Amino acid sequence: MSLVRRSLLTISLFTLCTACKPASDSASTSTSPSTTAAISTSPTIALTVDATEAPRRILHSHETIPVAAGALTLLYPKWIPGEHGPTGPVIDVAGLVITAGGKRLTWRRDLVEMYAIRVDVPAGTSSIDVAFDFLLPTETAGFSSGASASSELLVLSWNQVLMYPSTPRPDSLQFKPSLILPTGWKHHTALVASSTAGDTVHFEPLSLTMLVDSPVQSGVHSRSLDVSVAGGATTTLNLVADADSDLAITPVDEAGYKALVVEANALFGAHHYARFEFLYTLSEQVAHFGLEHHQSNDDRVASRTLIDNNLRLTSADLLPHEFVHSWNGKYRRPKGLATGDFSTPMQGDLLWVYEGLTQYLGKVLAARAGLRSAENYREDQAMLAARLENRPGRSWRPLQDVNDEAQLLYYTRADWDSWRRSVDYYDEGDLIWLEADVTIRKLTNNAKSLDDFCKAFHGGESGVAMVKSYTFDDVVNTLNQVAPNDWKAFFNARIRDVTPHAPLGGIEGAGWKLSYGETPSAMQRAYEISNEVIDERYSLGLQLTMKGGIVDVIPGSAADKSGLAPGMKITTISGTNFSPAAVHAALKRAKSVTTPIAIDASNGLTHKSYAVDYHGGERYPYLERDASKPDVLTAIISPSTKGAAH
Repeated sequence: MSLVRRSLLTISLFTLCTACKPASDSASTSTSPSTTAAISTSPTIALTVDATEAPRRILHSHETIPVAAGALTLLYPKWIPGEHGPTGPVIDVAGLVITAGGKRLTWRRDLVEMYAIRVDVPAGTSSIDVAFDFLLPTETAGFSSGASASSELLVLSWNQVLMYPSTPRPDSLQFKPSLILPTGWKHHTALVASSTAGDTVHFEPLSLTMLVDSPVQSGVHSRSLDVSVAGGATTTLNLVADADSDLAITPVDEAGYKALVVEANALFGAHHYARFEFLYTLSEQVAHFGLEHHQSNDDRVASRTLIDNNLRLTSADLLPHEFVHSWNGKYRRPKGLATGDFSTPMQGDLLWVYEGLTQYLGKVLAARAGLRSAENYREDQAMLAARLENRPGRSWRPLQDVNDEAQLLYYTRADWDSWRRSVDYYDEGDLIWLEADVTIRKLTNNAKSLDDFCKAFHGGESGVAMVKSYTFDDVVNTLNQVAPNDWKAFFNARIRDVTPHAPLGGIEGAGWKLSYGETPSAMQRAYEISNEVIDERYSLGLQLTMKGGIVDVIPGSAADKSGLAPGMKITTISGTNFSPAAVHAALKRAKSVTTPIAIDASNGLTHKSYAVDYHGGERYPYLERDASKPDVLTAIISPSTKGAAH
């Protein structure tokens, strides 16, 4: 998963209950309900989703489930693949009715496992019908459980519109899905259509696992581009937006996405999908994020991302990130995240590999494919390095703990973010894997690189989607086959130790160093404009909204020492009414005087003046070339031989 414009940062599964008890006058309080007896052998569940009211944000679901008489437990998917947490939006299920032979059955929710529904199936019953509405949210927070529809489009996540019988092997359940779309809407998905009748699409039967893994993108305004590798699997870039004008992808970007497919296949040496569908949704009315799947992705961005230079620049690594996940995260998956069902709690201790390595490779591939220039790549690396270097939370919290608490940290607030720490394994993982790449190149005198690890660990033979789980030792052992080293100690020092500084060894070993200047880079400007923030974290120690709201304060900074805090709103700075221009002018003026910067701010109904004793001018991060070392960074992001033609 990739985060888009989340908490104003610089970044851009399966589980099942196993002990269901029968429904009774008293709802069960079992934490692991008994395996249901009322399920027929290897059933095929017919699922029809009526999306004709998607513009009103209502989906109507109907299932016919083969069963046998007795106690039955139905489960709603809880732990959603790629979201690393119990994010199934069960609270948006409404109007649940279960019938057998036309007669309504009584059901009750488990008192502990809220995602489990108990029902007694009458004698002589061979199937039940389950019908409910799913109420699509309007709020854009919440990843796939966030806003997913507008008057012009819909992104359907199948886990939201189905229930399934509890079973020790949920992957043995077969679904035959159908989707009824609003008149005239087109659709895109990795699912295979068996037939189409009017606005109804019937898909080929498939396992529960692969159904949940195959979202459907649909809408009035759409466009599809073939970005396949010559002689390789069919790969399509599907665009859906609220208006045709937002689909105007440039020839340069189209060539970049074709090059991305070339570069990714060259990097891994094989692919694990029959075909791949990029699902790229452009709308202000949906949540903005990226979610990985074996044979597709679900990427949602601002409506003007393809035609606005700033939005395009900040989002350029989103599709590369999710594409890499087809290999790293879907095919190769940490054992703690490869639970095999939708109810077993996931363990995120290796997310620094799952997400961190993907973050590194996604950014590298964006540069290799020409979606970002080499200069923009370095600017982006400087920004994430500076954020992590100026993160006081490093003094108490190791990166390992951030991984371990991932399922909660995705929903942390933006205030005091640098002290609390959030999902840092994305960007810090990027820096760690950059250092691993540089280390391999040094150990082998540039004969090998992290590309060789990717081929050995994620490659193999091309084929259909599958999961091959791994442990920390598997990662270490494969690295040792590429370049013998004490990799266990290498990673433990960076993951498990409390370290006051960010892992900048990769940047420095690659011939560059983190520096600060008074002029913001193109990436810095694009980030501030796209996120509508004023980023003075490395000068005053503040991140602000364009209207003066304080989003975050860096502990130990001049702003922190003055008493300013998140939630306050600056009204004047250096005697001038607040504006972005006033902030920049105050910082420049403070360089030539000894008096503190005077800031007036409101805190609820209270107004107060604060003296910020800072005189260092504006400070924005960039990478400075270290001529005493070879420029390895440029070599890393240069196109591969196979992709050089672009």
